[in-house]
Amino acid sequence: MMENVHLADEDDLYSGYDYNPAFDTEELDNDPGFQQAVRTSHGRRPPMTAKFPGTSTGGRPVGTSFGLRNPMASSLGRPMTGAVQDGAARPMTAVRAAGYSSTMARGSTFDPLGQSKGAAPPLESRNDDTPEEKIKILEKKVNDLIEESCMAQSRGDMQLALDKAKEAGRKERALVRQREQTGTADHINLDLTYSVLFNLATQYANNDMFPEALNTYQVIVKNKMFSNAGRLKVNMGNIYFKQKNYPKAIKFYRMALDQISNAHKEMRIKIMQNIGVVFIRMGQYSDAITSFEHIMSESPNIRTGFNLILCYYAVGDRDKMKKAFQKLISVPLGIDDEEKYIPPNDDPHTNLVLEAIKNDQLHQMERERKALAEKFIMTSAKLIAPAIESSFAAGFDWCVEMVKSSPYVELANDLEINKAITYLRQRDFNQAVETLKMFEKKDSRVKSAASTNLSFLYFLEKDYEQADRYADLAMMADRYNPAALVNKGNTLWVRGDHEKAAEFYKEALRNDASCTEGLYNLGLTYKRLGRPEEALDCFLKLHAILRNSAQVMYQLASLYEMLEDPTQAIEWLMQLISVTPTDPRVLAKLGELYDSEGDKSQAFQYYCESFRYSPSSIEVIEWLGAYYIDTQFCEKAIQYFERATLIQPTQVKWHLMVASCYRRSGNYQKALDTYKDIHRKFPENIECLRFLVRLCTDMDLKEVQDYATKLKKVEKMKEMREQRVKSGREGSSRSRRDGSASSDSGQSSHGTSAKGERLSAKLRALPGSNEPYETSRQQVLDASYVDPLGPQLERPKTAARKRNEDDEFADEELGDDLLPE
Repeated sequence: MMENVHLADEDDLYSGYDYNPAFDTEELDNDPGFQQAVRTSHGRRPPMTAKFPGTSTGGRPVGTSFGLRNPMASSLGRPMTGAVQDGAARPMTAVRAAGYSSTMARGSTFDPLGQSKGAAPPLESRNDDTPEEKIKILEKKVNDLIEESCMAQSRGDMQLALDKAKEAGRKERALVRQREQTGTADHINLDLTYSVLFNLATQYANNDMFPEALNTYQVIVKNKMFSNAGRLKVNMGNIYFKQKNYPKAIKFYRMALDQISNAHKEMRIKIMQNIGVVFIRMGQYSDAITSFEHIMSESPNIRTGFNLILCYYAVGDRDKMKKAFQKLISVPLGIDDEEKYIPPNDDPHTNLVLEAIKNDQLHQMERERKALAEKFIMTSAKLIAPAIESSFAAGFDWCVEMVKSSPYVELANDLEINKAITYLRQRDFNQAVETLKMFEKKDSRVKSAASTNLSFLYFLEKDYEQADRYADLAMMADRYNPAALVNKGNTLWVRGDHEKAAEFYKEALRNDASCTEGLYNLGLTYKRLGRPEEALDCFLKLHAILRNSAQVMYQLASLYEMLEDPTQAIEWLMQLISVTPTDPRVLAKLGELYDSEGDKSQAFQYYCESFRYSPSSIEVIEWLGAYYIDTQFCEKAIQYFERATLIQPTQVKWHLMVASCYRRSGNYQKALDTYKDIHRKFPENIECLRFLVRLCTDMDLKEVQDYATKLKKVEKMKEMREQRVKSGREGSSRSRRDGSASSDSGQSSHGTSAKGERLSAKLRALPGSNEPYETSRQQVLDASYVDPLGPQLERPKTAARKRNEDDEFADEELGDDLLPE
């Protein structure tokens, strides 16, 4: 096969092709014709000398490639080929090439565009002194000032924005005057004037300068040259709304509504919504219902539907509440399903696109809109459930059925949990527990939330085994539930396993760094374990999150006191009384710290403040009484000790202190009467009898012998009582020595007795059953289940309730929020 294949010779690749030898420039040296032409006069042709319009060439021959000949003029006076016209040689051909002239042969450069003449002359400078140029410059300055004012407002610098707006107004007025002076008043820029006035009014309103803003808006509205200025009456209505001048606000809203055509449907709907809100503020619910019903029939939206339910609830119309709730859950949100963000296949390009749009601004807006809708639906259901049926349970059941048949079917479980929360508010714990137990077989998220609530309920009832069991169930359903982890840590803390409790608190913080309950409990755990530095770090972090938390500030002060830094402790307590200025225990603690520092005057001031807010504190009363005795003001100390006798009437020491103050102040008769009264109440008190004997002796009274006899009798009785106690102790020690030498059976008996003693000692060391178990603060159990139905007022726990703060820690608790306006 390869025999018929012939390869071309590499040295003759172009053989077989014909070409014109004239294009072979490499062989010009060997071309005799070309060399002959170069050597002859054809290459050295002299310039043309013929003149136009002459009839001859002046006797000078013209050289051409065809020899010498005399050019002859035509009968029409047209010069012959080769003639010179106006000093320039005419080309030899009938068609002149671009940029070619025969003078090129005499050394001139190729310049078809005429650039060899030099640089172009400079442009004429603009004259800024002309009136028109001055007006243009001033207009630009006004526009720049408006832009700077808007930028300052976007940064939050309202004062700078107002200053720039005022300056723009001054320059705009100067611009108008300048146009009037130049006679160009007809060319005033109305758009610029409108922009200046509108921006100035907006900045006045942003700075709460409402009269100035209204005056500026009036200037715009009354000027008929501004088109669509009537819409600004909406802004004027908003200002009157902020001033709580509701009748005028409605008036301007309606004036704006009259000036807006039906083509601008969205604008009209928003104005009508404003009118409905103003009617609610005025308490005219029927008028508000009219506005909201019109909106729901024309362009329904979630916010208007919620306001309509509130109005029906205010007038107590059960049937209308149900219908409005059904309309609310049927309002379309106009957002896509979350399923579109799930990759349908393994296409990498599609996956990249979905990953890019999964968290973009549009998707964030969709999530916010959906969350707002769910919040309004949940709040509406919890609001109307007790009102639409005979019992709140039946009302909740109706709402749950309606929600299950709507696009918000996932909210049904949340409503069931809120039903349990309502049972808790009514102190019906059994029904709450039964309702929550229904979720044990639900999906993991709802099961975790219900189990967390159950764990918390059992913890409050001090059923720690059940609390621990449901905390485990909550963690099994959702291991990343921080509330469940905190509850598990709390049950371990109660059992004394602080190290393991700290691990659960740490895990809760790893899952949710904003879990303030876990961080607070971790700090208390470190404090109990004797690690104040780590506890201090936890509470400092918590203070950065909860800036005004009284509990956190008190813990910081307590930790600095443990670290023997009273200066820092005083500083944190000073911050604490700025938050809770009427907390008597914090004031008493400040007095104690100042007293330990030797500053009696400051200590006296804070103890007095503490006594003013809590006149029943024995510690404060005792310190103030002792302070007055030390400063030789015994008369003032009497009132404090008399109050102590009212608080603790069975304590004889307060009665003796009152009598002592009378005696020190020189009022011996009053002191004697007080001691006699004490003797009647406490006849065996030796100290009282001694003072009676001394006073009667000093005053030469006859009763001295009777009191002396009673004193001897009481002292003898006391001595006999002490001897009996002493002999009893010796007998018990002797029996223990005999028991140590007894038989094996005796040893067993002794072991049982010693074991019983150790057990009783252990029981004495534990806190009493009647001691209250306090919680440091009450927090939301699960952020997913906000309960806005309220208000439920509970006394917040402050540092005044933290007498034994080391034994306290935070629990998860159901939260209450106020109903939004």
